[in-house]
Amino acid sequence: MPYPLFMRIVIVGGVAAGMSAASRARRLNPDVQVTVFERGADISYGACGLPYVIGGDVPSFERLIARTPGRMREQGIDVRLRHEVTGVDAAARTVTVRDRDAGRSFTEPYDRLLIATGVSAVRPDWARRDLQGVHVVRDLPDGQAIEASLQGARRACIIGGGYIGLEMAEALRSRGLEVTLLEKGPEVAGRMLDRDFQQRVRAELERHGVEVRCGTTVEALTGKDGRVTGVQTDGGLVPADVVIVAVGVKPNTALARAAGVSLGKTGAIAVNERQETDVAGVYAAGDNTESTHRVTGQKVHIPLGLTANRMGRVAGVNMAGGDARFPGVVGTGIFKTFDLGAARTGVTQAEADGLGLEAVSVDVDSTDHAGYYPDAAPIHVRLTAERGSGRLLGAQLIGQPDSVKRVDVVAALLHKCGSVQDLFETDLAYAPPFSSVWDVLLVAADRLGRELCGE
Repeated sequence: MPYPLFMRIVIVGGVAAGMSAASRARRLNPDVQVTVFERGADISYGACGLPYVIGGDVPSFERLIARTPGRMREQGIDVRLRHEVTGVDAAARTVTVRDRDAGRSFTEPYDRLLIATGVSAVRPDWARRDLQGVHVVRDLPDGQAIEASLQGARRACIIGGGYIGLEMAEALRSRGLEVTLLEKGPEVAGRMLDRDFQQRVRAELERHGVEVRCGTTVEALTGKDGRVTGVQTDGGLVPADVVIVAVGVKPNTALARAAGVSLGKTGAIAVNERQETDVAGVYAAGDNTESTHRVTGQKVHIPLGLTANRMGRVAGVNMAGGDARFPGVVGTGIFKTFDLGAARTGVTQAEADGLGLEAVSVDVDSTDHAGYYPDAAPIHVRLTAERGSGRLLGAQLIGQPDSVKRVDVVAALLHKCGSVQDLFETDLAYAPPFSSVWDVLLVAADRLGRELCGE
């Protein structure tokens, strides 16, 4: 298809969505001029890998960097590090940029603008004391700062039992620290799994020496000589040399709001399927942007790496003059806690109940491969569907880390509005080292199908 001969594309943010958009735009239309402004000192890195560097599974933070500014410039992309976009004039189609090293500001024109500013870690009021040893986990400098704080540390306190909190608990235990995990809610992994699955995750943490305190409210941090010494809670003081604050993230929307862009009900930037905002020429993609959940039809804010990269790819195509659509998400997630893997997709039974869906679930306990083959390990699956229609709604899996990647089978069917019968009829691979002849997903689908039919 023909593309415009010349176009100025400005991208704010140089990590997942921003660099995916830049690369795709240049690949499709070599005549576009692409400029990326990144307020930090790094681009295109895997922030999800930070706990694994800290825990020693990945040898260095540099290994997390996928593409360097030099490599991107070789592709004709003008990457400017430590340049912060501070304002947008949507009528004039210009951005105001501050060169953080030179201490000067200038304006840059654009024909298409992508806001890919990501998210920031939530810092409650009690976490705002200027104490050394208190950290969030969002970018490379955060990881490097945590690494420096661990020198000589013996006790760590993690506040928050979501993905980051769980991964950091394992990382810090592997470094030999005493670890206490505090969670305000009734269980860890509260927004990811149903209650009994959450309890299995908690048991795995405790089996590996992590002290878990749920239903705990943090009141303050204590310190001495400028360094953190503990976390004051409604249940007493938790001594700590290092504190990780992992209570959630919020989308960075200040620049979008300054440009007159509307936000959605989730608080993230509202876009259409082409990643266009409601301001002409302005696009948004990545963790700062909401999407549509294909199972529920609702707008959601689920900041994950694949979603950000895919959104950026779609935005890049469209900004360069092409036509692409972001298909939405089904809420797929996976994490590892020590020797346990957990995964989910679609909606859980609890979420379905909250949405007023007439949902039914079945549980199946099996082994991750043929029971007679060596090292067969337990796997537990909960499959959820809509009563009446038989439409698949979601799945949750707990087992050995590799085994729960089966969740992708259900995720693929959810994207196509598949049914329980569709899952049961799927031709899954079988050999004793990998699964039983009737894989656990097929057993769950058969059992759920009979439940839906009243058998």
